[in-house]
Amino acid sequence: MIRTQKGLSRMIAGGLIFAALSTSFTTSQLAFAQYQDLSQNLRCDPTKVLTADSCARCHAHEVQAWQKTPHFQTFEKMHRNPRAQEIAAKLGLRSIKRSDVCINCHYTMQQVGDSLRAVSGVSCESCHGAAKDWIELHNDYGGPTATKASESAIHREQRVANSIQKGMRNPGNLYLVARSCLECHTVPNESLVNVGGHHAGSADFEFVSWSQGTVRHNFLRTDGQHNATNSLEQLRVMYIVGQIADLEFSTRATAHATSKATYGLASAQRAARTAVSLLEIQQKINDAHLELILQAFAHAELRINNREQLEAIADQIGGWGFEFAQIANGSELGAIDDLLPKSTHYR
Repeated sequence: MIRTQKGLSRMIAGGLIFAALSTSFTTSQLAFAQYQDLSQNLRCDPTKVLTADSCARCHAHEVQAWQKTPHFQTFEKMHRNPRAQEIAAKLGLRSIKRSDVCINCHYTMQQVGDSLRAVSGVSCESCHGAAKDWIELHNDYGGPTATKASESAIHREQRVANSIQKGMRNPGNLYLVARSCLECHTVPNESLVNVGGHHAGSADFEFVSWSQGTVRHNFLRTDGQHNATNSLEQLRVMYIVGQIADLEFSTRATAHATSKATYGLASAQRAARTAVSLLEIQQKINDAHLELILQAFAHAELRINNREQLEAIADQIGGWGFEFAQIANGSELGAIDDLLPKSTHYR
């Protein structure tokens, strides 16, 4: 167990505000069930990948923005990178573009018949889900002649819900997007770090600053031509959601640790550090979901070979984070404005 764990548990327990409410506040079983279903589809299924070309028909400006990002450039640069080649050699990998260790995070794979190949770097479908099962639902605005402008609010709500059910990670629930980032930015592979020498996740990852710079593509919020910035209210929700997702996935990463080495220590320290950040947020906004998340994590034993307990706690954190993102009202979260990253820090 990391040295800070006992002190962290006491800090969380002492800093919680909703002591009485926690016994009566019950997270929606529907939200938990939905999140657990979606959690099974986090990886991009190669048999359901249609490639970015299928998105470009309606989202040309978004695809153009993507083509300027490191996510896109990975396809041409990753396998030529000396550091990547060094890591692959230590792991005994013959091909960076064909090894499951590398492709899970750095490439989008497509399977056609018996052929499986990398078709791009981190792409639209890497973040929003392989599109085969949901693209027609996503494109249906209410009939053959209906347009996005003519779509009714009721139809849009149902269309989005149906698309999510079929595997789309729609930004209507920011937790679905944040978890796509954290699945890779916390590196869910112990040997990759301890044997290969890969870093144990992006230690400085923060959802707002990493999503509002080069990868931002909010064209649909305007006339379709301009890349809109997010409102302060949206950024507040994004910041909290990003911290919750970071806690979920750093806890999951710790759950995979089986030896006292770099991977387990770095993952546990990251989880503890993120919990302290969430406690600071909770002391400012006094939120029931955050209290439940912190209470769950206060029981986590951040040690090696503790997979069952830590995975169960990560599931709880994810369920409450998913529901928080559904109901959070950014206009009520102004108390955290001093915690938000400055736009000059956007990547």
